[in-house]
Amino acid sequence: EIYMQENINHLAPVATASVEERSQFIWKVYAHVVGGILALVAIEAYILTSGMVNGLISLMYGSPILTFFAFVGSTMAAQSVARSAQSTTVQYAAFAAYVGIFAVFIAPAIYYAEMKQPGVVDSAAGVTILGAVGLIATAMITRKDFSFLRGIVTWGFMLALVAIAASMFLGFQWGQWFSVAMIGLLGAAILYQTGEIMRTYPTNRYVSAALELFGSIALLFLWILRFMRN
Repeated sequence: EIYMQENINHLAPVATASVEERSQFIWKVYAHVVGGILALVAIEAYILTSGMVNGLISLMYGSPILTFFAFVGSTMAAQSVARSAQSTTVQYAAFAAYVGIFAVFIAPAIYYAEMKQPGVVDSAAGVTILGAVGLIATAMITRKDFSFLRGIVTWGFMLALVAIAASMFLGFQWGQWFSVAMIGLLGAAILYQTGEIMRTYPTNRYVSAALELFGSIALLFLWILRFMRN
């Protein structure tokens, strides 16, 4: 979610556009992020109520390493398509696939969390929304340059992937401190992404820009849920 592609196309970035164009772009991005979240909720509701979650649990928990790498690979592929596609239709298709992948991946976690601690999913969702809105508003209102976070976020995610993979191969669990670290890292990612979207995305790439923010918000929810359920 954090790997912005420089010079996505030959059009000027949003930061150089008129005030009206910037405003329209921002609202389109936010609308698509909200739309992605609502779609995620609808898919999760279907998975949980249809009984499909039982099959997903058997499949994913039976092969956790394969599931993890399949998730990472498929989300990166969707991101790449959304960034490189000139067609808005293709960008929408990549975004839809991205939302669907996340919905399938986090469904078992939501199921187990709600079974273990009823109401915790709603609480985690509320905290996530408040946190994401606050972070995005901070980046937009202050207009501070958060590009200095790029190295921290990039290396942080690389180390996190290694740590998660290592825990799967070696069979141990990270403690609460790891969840706190991931929440902080994702918060930094949202700040960085918001600024980078304005500096690198042209006004016609609001769908792929929304995909970037959606991914970080969805992961933020997952780690907040993991922290609150323990």
